Amino acid sequence: MDIPRPDQSKAKRKKRIIYGGVAAIALVGITVLLGRLKPAAPTVERNLVWVDTVKQGQMLRQVRGLGTLVPEEIRWIAARTQGRVDRIILRPGAEVTPDSVILILANPDVEQAAANADSQLGAAEAALANLRVQLERDVLAAEAAAANAKADFEQSRLRAEVNEQLFKDGLVSQLELRLSQVTAEQAATRHAIEQKRFAFAQESIKPQLAVQEAEVARLRSQARLRHDELDALQVRSSMTGVLSALPVEVGAQVQPGTNLARVADPTRLKAEIRIAETQAKDIAIGLPATIDTRNGVVPGHVARIDPSVQAGTVTVDVIIDGPLPRGSRPDLSVDGTIELERLDNVVNVGRPAFGQERSTVGIFRLDPDGSHATRTQVQLGRSSVNTIEIISGLQPGDRVILSDMSQWDSADRIKLR
Repeated sequence: MDIPRPDQSKAKRKKRIIYGGVAAIALVGITVLLGRLKPAAPTVERNLVWVDTVKQGQMLRQVRGLGTLVPEEIRWIAARTQGRVDRIILRPGAEVTPDSVILILANPDVEQAAANADSQLGAAEAALANLRVQLERDVLAAEAAAANAKADFEQSRLRAEVNEQLFKDGLVSQLELRLSQVTAEQAATRHAIEQKRFAFAQESIKPQLAVQEAEVARLRSQARLRHDELDALQVRSSMTGVLSALPVEVGAQVQPGTNLARVADPTRLKAEIRIAETQAKDIAIGLPATIDTRNGVVPGHVARIDPSVQAGTVTVDVIIDGPLPRGSRPDLSVDGTIELERLDNVVNVGRPAFGQERSTVGIFRLDPDGSHATRTQVQLGRSSVNTIEIISGLQPGDRVILSDMSQWDSADRIKLR
C-alpha cells in the first residue's frame, strides 16, 4: 500500500521552482547578450578590392584628358567667282605648294569680261597717247606764236628807237615817231600775251593728262581684277602643305565664297585636349604638358583655354615643343596630361573611385591584422590624376580600400577573405 510522503513532494516542487528561475534568469541573460552583440561583418573578397597605402611626401598635381592632333595652320580656299567644277587635278592627301593647281573651274562670262577689260584698257591707252601728242602740238604752236610775237616786239622797239633819234635830228615827223611808238607798245602787249599763253599751254599739260591717266589706271586695275578672276578659275593652294579636304566634285556649281579645298601644314600640329569642367579650374596659360601619341610622348605647354564648356568638357590647346613621333598626323587621337603644381610634404593616397576633391567621404581603413576594415571619415584636399591629398582622417602608413564600396554603405565594418 502507498504511504504518503508530504515532505518529499514539497522538496520536488521547490526544486522545480529553483530550476525554472535559473532557466528564466539564463534566458534573460542570453537575450541581453544577444541584443548587445554587433551584426556580423559582411565578407568581401580581397582580390576584388584595390588597397593602397597612405604616403607622405611630394605630390604632383595633374589633369588628364583625351583629344586629337590638329594643324596649327589651316586654310580654306574659297571660290572667287561663280563657276562649274570642270576638272579635279589633286585629291586629298596630295602635297601642295602655292603654285599647285588643285581643280579647274569653267565660266565663259569671266573669260569674256577679261577680254572686254583688255579692249577698254587698250582704247584708253590709245586715247591717252593721242591726247599727249595733241597737247605737245598745242604747246609747240603756242611756243611758235610766242617767238613770232617776240620778234615783232623787238623790231617795233628798234624802229621806235631809231625814229626817236631821227626825230631829234629833224629827219622824221612827230606823227611818224608816235606811230612807231604805238606799234612798239602793241607788239610788247602781244608779246606778253603770247608768253602767258605759252606758259599756260605748258602748265595745262599735266592736268589734262592726269584725267586720262586716271582713267587708264582705273581700266588697268579693272582689267587686272578681271584677269585675277580668270586666273582664279584655276584654283591653287595658298600655302605649302597637304590637301586635307575637297568637298566638291566634277560638275558641281559653286558660288563666290564657297569653300573648295582645305590645306593644312602637317609639320606643325597642336593638341586639342578635352578636360572635364570640374578639373579645368586650375589650368593656366603656359603650364607644362605632355602628349602621348601612342607612338611616343612629347612635351608641350598650354597655349589657349576655351572660355566655353561643351558636353561637360573644356577644350585646351597644347602647343607641342618637341619633334613629333613618326606617324603623327591630323585628327590622330592622343592622351594629354597637364601639370598643375608640385606639392611638397603632403599626405596623399591613390585617388579613390568615389568622392571629389575638397569633400568628406567614408573610406574603409584596414585594421592592423589586415583581415577587417573599418569605415573612417576622411577629408580630401587637392586632387591629381592618380592621387589625392588627405587633410584629415588618415595617417601615413594606413592601408585603405579605394575601390567602389557603395554596395556596403550599410556596413561600417567588413571582413576581407
